[in-house]
Amino acid sequence: MMALALQWQLQLPLPLQARPPAVAAAHRRQRRLLFPVRRVPPLRARCCASAAEAADAGKAQAAARRAYPYDEIEQRWQRHWEEHRTFRTPDIGEGLDTSKPKCYILDMFPYPSGAGLHVGHPLGYTATDILSRFKRMKGFNVLHPMGWDAFGLPAEQYAIETGTHPKITTERNIDRFRTQLKSLGFSYDWDREISTTEPSYYKWTQWIFLQLLKRGLAYQAEVPVNWCPALGTVLANEEVVDGVSERGGYPVIRKPMRQWMLRITSYADRLLEDLNDLDWPESIKEMQRNWIGRSKGAELEFSAVDKEGHDLGAKLLVYTTRPDTIFGATYLVVAPEHVLLSSLTSEEQREHVEEYKELAARKSELERTDLQKEKTGVFSGSYAKNPATGEIIPIWVADYVLGSYGTGAIMAVPAHDSRDHEFAMQYELPIIKVVSPPNGNCDPTEAYADDGIMINSCNSSSGLDINGMLSKDAARKVIEWLESNGYGKKKVNYKLRDWLFARQRYWGEPFPVVYHDDTNEMVPLSENELPLTLPELDDFTPTGTGEPPLTKATDWVRTIDPLSKKPARRETSTMPQWAGSCWYYLRFMDPKNSNILVDKAKERYWGPVDIYVGGAEHSVLHLLYARFWHKVLYDMGLVSTKEPFKCPINQGLILGEIEYSAYRDNEGRLVSADSNSSLIDCYQEKVPADKVTKVGDHYVLKDGPNIRLNARAYKMSKSRGNVINPDDVVSEYGADSLRLYEMFMGPLRDSKTWSTGGIEGVHRFLGRTWRLIVGPPLPDGSYKDGTVTTEDEPTLDQLRVLHKCIARVTEEIHETRFNTAISAMMEFVNAAYKWETEPKSVIESFVLLLSPFAPHLAEELWFRLGRPQSLAYEQFPEAKSEYLEESKLVLPVQINGKTRGTILVDKSCSEDDAFQIAASDEKLSKYLAEKGIRKRIYVPGRILNVILDQQKART
Repeated sequence: MMALALQWQLQLPLPLQARPPAVAAAHRRQRRLLFPVRRVPPLRARCCASAAEAADAGKAQAAARRAYPYDEIEQRWQRHWEEHRTFRTPDIGEGLDTSKPKCYILDMFPYPSGAGLHVGHPLGYTATDILSRFKRMKGFNVLHPMGWDAFGLPAEQYAIETGTHPKITTERNIDRFRTQLKSLGFSYDWDREISTTEPSYYKWTQWIFLQLLKRGLAYQAEVPVNWCPALGTVLANEEVVDGVSERGGYPVIRKPMRQWMLRITSYADRLLEDLNDLDWPESIKEMQRNWIGRSKGAELEFSAVDKEGHDLGAKLLVYTTRPDTIFGATYLVVAPEHVLLSSLTSEEQREHVEEYKELAARKSELERTDLQKEKTGVFSGSYAKNPATGEIIPIWVADYVLGSYGTGAIMAVPAHDSRDHEFAMQYELPIIKVVSPPNGNCDPTEAYADDGIMINSCNSSSGLDINGMLSKDAARKVIEWLESNGYGKKKVNYKLRDWLFARQRYWGEPFPVVYHDDTNEMVPLSENELPLTLPELDDFTPTGTGEPPLTKATDWVRTIDPLSKKPARRETSTMPQWAGSCWYYLRFMDPKNSNILVDKAKERYWGPVDIYVGGAEHSVLHLLYARFWHKVLYDMGLVSTKEPFKCPINQGLILGEIEYSAYRDNEGRLVSADSNSSLIDCYQEKVPADKVTKVGDHYVLKDGPNIRLNARAYKMSKSRGNVINPDDVVSEYGADSLRLYEMFMGPLRDSKTWSTGGIEGVHRFLGRTWRLIVGPPLPDGSYKDGTVTTEDEPTLDQLRVLHKCIARVTEEIHETRFNTAISAMMEFVNAAYKWETEPKSVIESFVLLLSPFAPHLAEELWFRLGRPQSLAYEQFPEAKSEYLEESKLVLPVQINGKTRGTILVDKSCSEDDAFQIAASDEKLSKYLAEKGIRKRIYVPGRILNVILDQQKART
């Protein structure tokens, strides 16, 4: 609410009559200069004007609309920073003072797309830039680099569509991104720029892979993958949406393929347990815990039998977190990709099972595990024997069980698992209740999934009796029984699966291995042969056979093993895009080193990353993969910390401007969005923003206030046509306005809706700041040199306003509450406009406060204040406590014990002074004038109570 109020203040400046006379007069002159009355020439005269005159007129009008000359200022200071390499961080041994504290601030590696930046991208970049500039001014050595995660599918798809080599596309996209980022004034150390596509970089990605291979953490296996025939590649789960590829919308199937895998599960316990020592947002840690998904339970065997109970010679291994419910297992479920399914399928059911497997292969894992979707399955034709009950139970195939989790088979307990219950109800399978709630109350139509007291859980033949036991005690007893009878064992399981680390693409890091022609033996390259570079290739189209595009580079594929001199062939799959982004934070510490991954002294000084900002979509996999690689490097003694990132921050999305739509029925009549009638048969049409007005908390048509509209903001995308190009915003309002607006929109971590009207407000604020310090424009629209500040000593009130602002801004930057820091600076400017003079010392401190947020404007003001050097390394102002204490307070005044008003008094105010102030107060004087006073009760700083003589009061 404060931010909104301040924005309103920007639109409605303080009335002139409320300002000191000298200031009011100055502002009247300023308004006449800024907003002169224009007489529009007749249409004929305007039509006859020359093109040059029209151009000049256009420039004059554009200048008049500008709140300050940001275009000149921003270009000047961007050139200055580049020419002087202002933000270069020297290396250890090259002038870096390692006695100073360090702060490593990093943005998540951006992918440089052909579309360039939209206004959502600079949100996180602006936040890290504010923090970087703040930390420099606080005396820290700051590492704030930028680079490019530039391998991957989009560049390859563009190459296929246009015939342009991905390298050309990637370099062009990087140039565009770099230009856009520089236009926003971000204080990156461009000397450290890296790209994952440079051989000097991916040499070390390949080197890390070899280390993983040596330690048995990289291996090959036949696994079910998301195969997209149209794209000709394997896709990660997050690249598949509703059964189609995220890019292009092509069908995706599940298909077994031999792939490179990384054994991240070997580090599952450490990845989980080390979260406890991290000062991360709890939400991110919880997402990681859920993805790792450690659970304790039992692994047990069910013997496969036919309908008559004859043993089929197969043992079906299942994993359960609830061994206590074994008596309630009324059927088994195997995943469609289970290795034993073919042998478990009867001839009568084979056609149905094969058809079901084909349908399941078209679904992503996310679709299959969606709790809301209807459960489907098919009977295998085989049965199993429940070892606890001796009962013969059917084996079903269902896609809600995944082959990649646990054993790919479960014992279904429909009375106590919601998915199993839904499936059992769908196919009329038995439901046996074996757990009773402690209070005995539960809904008989739903599964009871909590702990309780065991019932219906005894069998004399098997020798297992857990009736009457608590669930946890029963689970322990069942595990003991399983182990003693050879039916199973205690087991810890994970949802986390080994990392599928291969893609059937051209544009990626080549694997540094070869295969002998005669034996098919895989042999790693020696480290001195790195980097293994990609061959030049003109045809990037999929082969159609599942073979990667690199198979077309026959001269590259055919090779000789350097060690054995045997004929060999290279691996034709490439590494996934994740590979290069797992360790780039280390390379930024030592980007030019061609001998080792990272210098140990540099890593010890700069590591770990102190602040890591990026989108919430990377909170799980990217952070998990990077942590895994870091822990491997830690075990090798190459890094000095167990974790790579100290404090990750997820920024929210910036959504497109609100879109308005109206409903019309089949006859074309408008229907209000809150209508009681059904809107299902209505169609929607877009409504222009100028036809809309807001009433309360909803939007209506201006010409039809009874018609409520549907109002919604969407994620920016080219398909919706709601993308805002930052270049356009910078051109019209300046980079500082864009930076300031994105921080002022709301808390960094929240999603926000773009509003062009909002950026106009902060642009006006920067213009007011400019004119406050520089003064009004001259008649020709230019500004005089220097500032209007004076050498006067600041008053006590001015110092209090300044130091209150310093304290607020400092605290809010520390807490990444940038919107409220800006609000504090707006309050300062509002207060400063009321001053008779502007002491230079006060204004200098304010300019330093402003500089992390609006660096171009601040640099220009600093220069005009007579400071020839950049303010980038000036000391950030410190708030002094003596100016933060309020000298006055509000004192309640009571008459005969009843509060009648308040007065403003000094903290040290005496009783007599307080009484005199009350007596002269317009509201209180009527109670005290010519009245007899029996006594006064005064508690300094708390209250003044005047007891009147009632006798005299009546007369």
